[in-house]
Amino acid sequence: MKHDFDFVAERALARHSPALVRPGPAEADLLAALGAASGRLARSLRGALARLCGVELLNVEIARPQEVIFADFASENLCSYGLYSASTVSERLISAIDAEAVLRLVDRAFGGPGDVPRPMPRELPMSADLMLARIETILAEQLGAALGTTLGGRPSIDPLRRDTDLAQLQPFARSTRLAVIDIAISDGKRAPWPIRFALPLSALATLTGMAGPPATVRAPGPASDPAREPFAAMPLRLTALLVDTRVPLHVVSRLEPGQVLNLPIARAVPIIAGRQAKGQTIGHPIGHGTIGAMDDRVAIQITQLS
Repeated sequence: MKHDFDFVAERALARHSPALVRPGPAEADLLAALGAASGRLARSLRGALARLCGVELLNVEIARPQEVIFADFASENLCSYGLYSASTVSERLISAIDAEAVLRLVDRAFGGPGDVPRPMPRELPMSADLMLARIETILAEQLGAALGTTLGGRPSIDPLRRDTDLAQLQPFARSTRLAVIDIAISDGKRAPWPIRFALPLSALATLTGMAGPPATVRAPGPASDPAREPFAAMPLRLTALLVDTRVPLHVVSRLEPGQVLNLPIARAVPIIAGRQAKGQTIGHPIGHGTIGAMDDRVAIQITQLS
């Protein structure tokens, strides 16, 4: 059987606009842009972390960004890994904060000299978790400000959750390429303590403002009005988060029918628009409210809208 054929084009080949086939920025340029943002981040962290550490002079140095695959990101020492979201990209960001440094800050916050227990604990206490929340908030705010200088508008970077076991967070595939910035913090009395922050290379162009101008967004027409059809009658689940607390394992193991648990309810509870799946809320907080009663039913009075 003969398999030779003459192929003839049925129509002229398409000619794409150069703007559509233009290559993206080189990785070296992306890392250089991140390095410029890292310089701004180092200057802003000196003041923000100095207040947290209780000192007037704090030295913050950030090394040149480097590329690392996620499989090599984990540290051999005990660390707290934090996961973040950024408003400008769908990918997650991740940090690694040295546990020994956190315990130093906790000891100093309670009036101690900044010592750590020996041997080091396998898990971090609740007091360390509170300190980590403050550090992660500072990191997110200052990194957003540093990147915002390039973007022309500060991206919202928000801490999501943390764990000492990186596998529990599962932020990336093992082969994911990351741009890593290593932060060394010192107050001149002790050895510097490290923080690592990693951003996916695939999101670096957007985060550094090198992805080109954003697409033009058309002004919403009458059909997008939520008070009109087809959106007006669309059902939307509202969730009021009344209690979010932790109970020790030994208490949970002894629970019996009829037992009463004292649960603290905040004055202002978040109201979330979205749905719940596998115990996690997928949605957006739209406001806060206070708990009350109306017509023999539990009710929430809205006090604030986001």
